[in-house]
Amino acid sequence: MTTFPVTASTLSQQELGEFIREKYQLHDNFDCRLFRTGVNHTYFISDSCTKYVVRVYCHQWRTKIEIEQELKLLQMLKKNNLSVSFPLPDRDGNFIQEINAPEGLRHVVLFSFAEGEKMRFMTNETCAAIGTVMAKIHNLTADTKIERTTYNPEILLNKAYNHLNLYFSDDLSEMEYLKQIGSTISKKFNESDWSENQKGIVHLDIWYDNLAVNKDNEITVFDFDNCGNGLLILDVAYFCKQLFFIETDKNEYESKVESFLDGYLTERNLSEKELNLIPEAGASIFVFYLGVQAQRFDWSNIFLTENYLKMFVGRIKNWLDYYKSKDITAKNKSDYKQI
Repeated sequence: MTTFPVTASTLSQQELGEFIREKYQLHDNFDCRLFRTGVNHTYFISDSCTKYVVRVYCHQWRTKIEIEQELKLLQMLKKNNLSVSFPLPDRDGNFIQEINAPEGLRHVVLFSFAEGEKMRFMTNETCAAIGTVMAKIHNLTADTKIERTTYNPEILLNKAYNHLNLYFSDDLSEMEYLKQIGSTISKKFNESDWSENQKGIVHLDIWYDNLAVNKDNEITVFDFDNCGNGLLILDVAYFCKQLFFIETDKNEYESKVESFLDGYLTERNLSEKELNLIPEAGASIFVFYLGVQAQRFDWSNIFLTENYLKMFVGRIKNWLDYYKSKDITAKNKSDYKQI
């Protein structure tokens, strides 16, 4: 019987555990369990005292150079005493393993485990703490670059639209809307020059699912898989947009986003131009992630249907309409003091 090729496989947790125990010289009591599949696959390997995260990168999703750049960034942040989940070397000092899966080569990295809980409904104090941590990261990554994607309007909007266009017709009202806001947002991004200090390395996915909060309200950031180059306000805007959909009471949203921005401003300045870009920047990342879901439709997102598109685009529209209904410039001047 001929072995049939596969697009993606899920590695055996038992075999992967044996592989990790041997490579990292862990004792036999460490047990490996699949946590979840997605754009990459995540496993936990632990004993009664210690827990690690094993990330198995999907075939042809990230190049080895891109992974090396991600790990180099994490090591730099750790060296500067920022709380991030960081890569661990094997017995020979290597940070990246290679596995020949049925679909082809896959890379594997062992990370420290981020202690704490994922907190969907955050307090004002936690939002402020997240803002502070984000600003500290930006202080280190401002005016620097890595060999990874640069998140500009072409990548965030145009290419994302093209990926979606493989599944959805131009004639759909949601696709027409994405094309329309893509043009408008691109102009807003490009309407003036940005200083080098306002650009740098961004995480692009800082929200509650990629944060651990401990009992002392200390924040650990993880999952830098989408890190790249771009305007630093992208990270700020994305967190605000996620908070917008968590907090149905918009008075609560306004209070918590103010705490988040106040926390950020204790460590790093935000110009009026950056604050004014928050609505468009947040929307652009949501369009980008729609494009990612289209790219990985073959195995990671079975929900990519017209109804799903309507729901997702509806969220983008609600976000932009909310900010259209208020004088954001006046609010920035009165509520968010610059340092």
